[in-house]
Amino acid sequence: MTTNLFLHNTLTREKETFAPIDPAHVRVYACGPTVYDRIHIGNARPIVVFDVLVRLLRHLYPKVTYVRNITDVDDKIINRAAERNIGIDQLCDDTIADFHDDVAALGALPPDHEPRATEFITDMIDMIARLIEKGHAYEAEGHVLFSVMTMPAYGGLSGRSMEDMIAGARVEVAPYKRDPADFVLWKPSADGQPGWDNPFSSQKGRPGWHIECSAMARHFLGETFDIHAGGIDLIFPHHENEIAQSCCAHDTDIMAKYWLHNGFVTMGDEKMSKSLGNLVMVCDAISAHRGETVRAGLLAAHYRAPAALPDSALAEARNVLDRLYRAVGDAEPDNAAIDPDFVSALCDDLNTPAAMARLHVLAGAANKGDDDAAIVLKSSASLLGLLAQTGDEWAKGVSVGGFDDALIETRIAARNQARADRDFALADAIRDELAEAGVTLEDGPEGTIWRRN
Repeated sequence: MTTNLFLHNTLTREKETFAPIDPAHVRVYACGPTVYDRIHIGNARPIVVFDVLVRLLRHLYPKVTYVRNITDVDDKIINRAAERNIGIDQLCDDTIADFHDDVAALGALPPDHEPRATEFITDMIDMIARLIEKGHAYEAEGHVLFSVMTMPAYGGLSGRSMEDMIAGARVEVAPYKRDPADFVLWKPSADGQPGWDNPFSSQKGRPGWHIECSAMARHFLGETFDIHAGGIDLIFPHHENEIAQSCCAHDTDIMAKYWLHNGFVTMGDEKMSKSLGNLVMVCDAISAHRGETVRAGLLAAHYRAPAALPDSALAEARNVLDRLYRAVGDAEPDNAAIDPDFVSALCDDLNTPAAMARLHVLAGAANKGDDDAAIVLKSSASLLGLLAQTGDEWAKGVSVGGFDDALIETRIAARNQARADRDFALADAIRDELAEAGVTLEDGPEGTIWRRN
């Protein structure tokens, strides 16, 4: 490796030089979906961001193992299956299929391993038994709980004091807990709920959420590994609890050497959330804007910063791709031709805005007739998962009502000219024509943007 990679480590709160435990084999774990519903744009951000991370690591190192789990046993899944009056297995299978469709449309490569939690119950039971044996967990009323007071370093990832964490846990106070901050490793299952035989109770039970990732990470990556990644909302309690379980079960100082967390997605000035009713599902965004456009929009901001993704931002992402595809033409990628300045930008804590800026420089050279620049542009963009098509393939777009992207843009230009000529009847007719084809126009101070319905 000739280029140093720098990553911001949540654990130390500093940007550090990445030094893998074994330079011949980098190991990465990222938290995946809980499969009770289709993913929204906020869920998609870590998938895209850490897909770029893995692509970069594979460019820099000879071997990378990437694990992204699926949580297929959870209260949300049980409740959703009951709401829909279908079996839990059917809900999980259908939702996983939808998830795979969505992430493929976003251009995310499959992980090396995608374990389902229900396939590793034995691993979880073994880890819980080890925690009990070591005095870090206890049984109470059919539950097994982790005793946070047995781990002095608890809170090191989130930087929260024990008092703050206990205060935050008070909503989960239960009579069987020794301490309000203790969290569930195993719990009893009611009749009709998924459950497994276990040594902790005569009643069937199921794992708590946190133990699932600890067990699956250990199974595929070992007791300690290089990078654990996820959304900023997972720092506490999920990742904090993973560290506690794993370190105490294995008598290690760390679970993962580096912890990476991406920021939230916002819809303009508001954080996207279910409570605000402004969730945008990935399938809907893809239908309106195409998967690669959504991917480019998610990479426009630095991964640790909030990402604002209203329709106008996705329209701008499409315009960016239009410009880059016009420059790349039908160039073929060459892994030996990746631009070193582009790689240096990505190696600075995945600075995708700087990397995109470098692509625009290369596009400028390609537009001036530099064929080598077009090859370098195509090859470099592959580390972002972008420009996988030819310019012509991109221009054809996805036909909607007989209108591909290029024709839609042509009709919008004609409408703009009609408005400039004060021929409002023609302008309205073009708007109606596009509306009938399933295309909605939105006029704003920065011009007209469009989306597919």
